[in-house]
Amino acid sequence: MLGKLFIDHPRAVQESYGEHAVVAASFGGRMVLAGLACLVHAVVPGLFVRTGSRTIAVLYDEMVVNRNRKAAAQPESPVGAPVGGPVGAPVGAGYRSISG
Repeated sequence: MLGKLFIDHPRAVQESYGEHAVVAASFGGRMVLAGLACLVHAVVPGLFVRTGSRTIAVLYDEMVVNRNRKAAAQPESPVGAPVGGPVGAPVGAGYRSISG
């Protein structure tokens, strides 16, 4: 149960729990700020004209496009080896987070 809550998803995206926490918090913070800008834009349309769409495009690129690039560049793992590193290496070892 705890593995499913805290380990499975970060491992699936080749990150440690800590790396995933930093990346997710970074994405969440930027989404909140962009959301606030959109709320201001709703009241004053001349402000933050491109902030929401630009933030979505940047986040999409960082999350999906970079993850696909990372997966394509990843060498084949031997059977039983953790994805993303040599046998015995912690999952996510040697990889930069998707936020750069």
